[in-house]
Order: sequence, then structure tokens, then C-alpha cells
Amino acid sequence: MDDTPVVVAARRTPIGTAGHAYKELTVDRLAAPVIAAVAADVPGRRAGDVVLGNCMGPGGNVARVSALAAGLGHEVPGLTVDRQCGSGLAAILVAGQAVRAGRRTW
Repeated sequence: MDDTPVVVAARRTPIGTAGHAYKELTVDRLAAPVIAAVAADVPGRRAGDVVLGNCMGPGGNVARVSALAAGLGHEVPGLTVDRQCGSGLAAILVAGQAVRAGRRTW
């Protein structure tokens, strides 16, 4: 099997700094529809894991809470990466490392 990571679908949450447009939304409520949209982009495939970058949240495992809110099911684990000014890219790198190590996420 090829262990080269490939991005098959991607989304990102909006950023609401100007005017604090999303201040009433918790991180998981902002991320859940994005995760659901990515899952819909790959019909017939089931997510095996969720890796989410987050640097402005309440702490805890936001990826897991968001995956559950997106309807992925209790069997899908989640990993939240918190790296200031680079958590999204760090999440991509972690997911790629998992694929190269033989841990298929889809």
C-alpha cells in the first residue's frame, strides 16, 4: 500500500476578528459544520479520525466534541492540535505523519 498522504477534501472555519462576528459561537459549534461538509465531500467513505487545529478555545479535545456534533459517531476519535500561529498547518502535518506511519484516517 502507498503511504503517501493525499488531501481529498478540505475546509476551514471563518475568522471573525473584525467586529467579533462569531463571538457567540463556541469552537465546537463553529467546527462541526465544517467537519460535516468535509465528510460529505467524500461520499461512501467513513472518517477514521479527526485532526483539528485550534489555538483560541476553551481547551479540552475540541476535535472530538466537534466530530460528535458533526454526526461522525462515537467510534471516531479526535485529536486537537494547539500551536499558536500555526495550529491548522500543524494538524495537517500530524495527519500526514499518521498516514505515513500506516494509520489510515479514511
